[in-house]
This record gives sequence, structure tokens and C-alpha cells, in this order.
Amino acid sequence: MVSYFREDIETLPRNELDGLVDERIRYTVKYAYENSPYYRKWFDKNGVKYYDVHNHEDLRELPIISGSVIRENQPPETNDFEFKSTSWDNVFTIHETSGTSGVPKSFFLTWDDWKTYAEKYARAFVSQNFGAGDKVVVCASYGMNVGANTMTLAAQKIGMTIVPEGRCTFPVRIIKNYKPTGIVGSVFKLLRLARRMESEGMNPKDSSIKRLIAGGESFSEESRTYLEEVWNVPVYNTYGSTEGTMCGECVKKAGLHVPEDLLHLDLYDPTLENFVKEGECGRIVLTTLLPVGGKTGNLLINYDTDDTTVIVTRDKCKCGRTHLRILNPQRESETVWVGGFPFNRVDVEQGVFQRDNMDGLTGEYEAFLYGDADESTLKVRMECKDHKSCDKDLVENNFIKTFLKYKPGLQQAYIDGTFHMMFDFTESEGLEFYRIKGRPKRLVDRR
Repeated sequence: MVSYFREDIETLPRNELDGLVDERIRYTVKYAYENSPYYRKWFDKNGVKYYDVHNHEDLRELPIISGSVIRENQPPETNDFEFKSTSWDNVFTIHETSGTSGVPKSFFLTWDDWKTYAEKYARAFVSQNFGAGDKVVVCASYGMNVGANTMTLAAQKIGMTIVPEGRCTFPVRIIKNYKPTGIVGSVFKLLRLARRMESEGMNPKDSSIKRLIAGGESFSEESRTYLEEVWNVPVYNTYGSTEGTMCGECVKKAGLHVPEDLLHLDLYDPTLENFVKEGECGRIVLTTLLPVGGKTGNLLINYDTDDTTVIVTRDKCKCGRTHLRILNPQRESETVWVGGFPFNRVDVEQGVFQRDNMDGLTGEYEAFLYGDADESTLKVRMECKDHKSCDKDLVENNFIKTFLKYKPGLQQAYIDGTFHMMFDFTESEGLEFYRIKGRPKRLVDRR
């Protein structure tokens, strides 16, 4: 049986959905001019009239906003927060991004914003068959980041119980005592949790967990498949951010559903000048969509997320939902170029998590790129379950074959000897990132 949080909206016919999106784009742009200091100045300076923006095609006439633009328009660079688009009286909470790529960006949410954010996650939860009676452990951090708090509010809307752990290092007794039915965490946190459970005599496959939600970072299909094997439950993908993306995969696992009535998503080419064709990879540029008469604390139009994806389809999903679906986004910052050819951290992960490899590996890895413009070396370090018995030759051959399979440019460079690959295998916790605080950076360009 298929369940929906907002069936009328989630199953809206494509022509009606497109009409609703254009209506909200017009209102949102008008709201931006009237309430956002940044956009009002931009419109006036560039002689653009907000009422000339009629549909998503017209958004190309407006500026693309990056994280640096937001930072340049908030203290200490300016006296006030130029992207704040409501009065302080309406601001319910203040948030900051993690700041891993620079000074944290500031965001201001009204209570209506919170309800909208929560609805996005509620739709995803329900599409993954969560509902009343489910108990879910949230391993995302609670604080100025919105993710965990938003999931908690979403859970209230659908009758779920939340165990707000914040980290996946929680005691195994939490699962034994409270018998949660789901966990939200990254692939690697969930793999580590499974290993801890096994070390304490508890088989993850025999636990109360019925489904897992993987989020917080991009991952390969191979690592997801292995995680499903370890837990013997389905693993669903989510994509969220402080900026308000919140896209979720349904039980059909045929792409992440974009809540098009609340969030407009365009894909641009690398120059950020034109939309890419359907089916091509592009940079995600998002726009907050407001219902007519709605308000928001922080309006973003044409925000460059620095992530890339592909639109899978705009056709109706087998689950009945009509909103467009995208592939699991990848971070542009995790893409490197060798001799004019790109690859992403997820490509490295795919090579690591080949099924035959996982008999000897834990899945933990890190990769470093060395060299110069003429010659480069990718060094991949992987953690073994047992260093002595790990079939290192098998792992290396599987990795090279998989990594180069769909990269003809890199494959030729490898044959020519201008691109090399080296491998190193470590004991438990022998990887470099274990000695560094914070989220591991698994692909490091040291050229």
C-alpha cells in the first residue's frame, strides 16, 4: 500500500504542477524585491523589473548566488544581513552552516519556514514507509544546523517517536532497550555502528531495525548495497541542507523526489550560464518557492549549491508521485581533475566497495592525489578486517577495473603512464583521518 503525506500535492498532474511552480516563482520574486535588501538593490541597480519574471526560464535573468556572496552580505562585511527577508519580530530561530568551507553562512527561519522544512522531511519519511509507531534514532547533530531538528518536527507530524542521539556512537543498549525501527545517519556511521553491535554480541540483522536512512554525504550504490547486506534492511537516500533542499528517495529507490511545489531546482553547465539538457549532469541551483501570501526569513533565488546531479525523469514514479527525481548529488568540492578528466570521491568509493573486496575490507578508506600537470598518482589506502588474510591483489585488481571502466580519458592516461594508482592496506584505525578531528576528508588533492 502506497502512503502519502500530502497526496493532493505529491500526485499533482505534471501540467498542474508546472503551473503551480510558475505561479510561486512569480510571487517569490515579487517577495524578494519587497523584502530582501540584497535582491531589491540588485533589481534596482540592474534595471530589472520583478514583474518581468514569469516562469523558471526567466530566472536566468537573475544573479546566481554562491556561498561567498552570502558571506559578503552579512556581518562583518556589512552592517546587516542583506539576505534576511523578514523583520526580526518574525524570526523564530537563527542558524549557521558548519563553516567547513569558510566563515559560516547565517540563516533566519520563521515558524512558517520550520513547518515547510518539516513537511519536506515528512513527505520523505512517509514515502519510505515510516509512520505512526516507528521509533527512529537520529544521528545528525542537533544545534545550529537544521537537519536533526527538522526531522524531529517532521516526526511529530506523522506520529513517529524520535531518539535524539545526535551521534551514531550511542551505546548499543539504546537499540536493545528501546527497539527503534529506523536510524538516520551516514553510510560509514551506520557501518561502524554495526561493527560495534557485533563486537558486543548483537547481530544487526537480528535487531529491531526495519529500514535505514543514509544522508549527510554522497555515497556509491556499492556502499549502499553493502550496508543493506550488513543490516538486512533497505537503505533510503536523503539530500538536505540548511538552505532547504530536503529531497528524499521513496521505496522504489528510483531517484530522489524533489518537492517541486516548495523548492525549484535547475541544473546549470559548469559556466553557470545555461541549463543543461535532460539526462546530463549539471550544478544544482535552487530557488526557495513561497505559496502566494507566504513569508520567509531567508529567501534564496538561484543559489549555487556546489553540488552536481542528473535529472532522472519528470515522469510519474511507480509510487504514484509526480515530482521530478534526481540522482544522488555529488559535491563539486570532492571532484578532482587529472589531465583534463574529472573524477569524484564517490568514484573512489565505488572501487573500494566492490562486493568481492568486502570479504577483507571494513569499507573505511582515504585517497590522496600527488603529482603535477604532467603526471599524477592516486594513492588509495584501505582498512582491512585482518591485514594478514586480506586478498590485496584481488582488491587492487577490482578497484582498477571498476575505477577506469567508464573513464576512457583516465584509462588512456593510465596506459600511457601519466596516471598511476598505488594502494596501501592498514590495520584497524590505521588510516590518517582517524587522527584528525571532524568529518573525514576521504579524497585529498596534494598536488
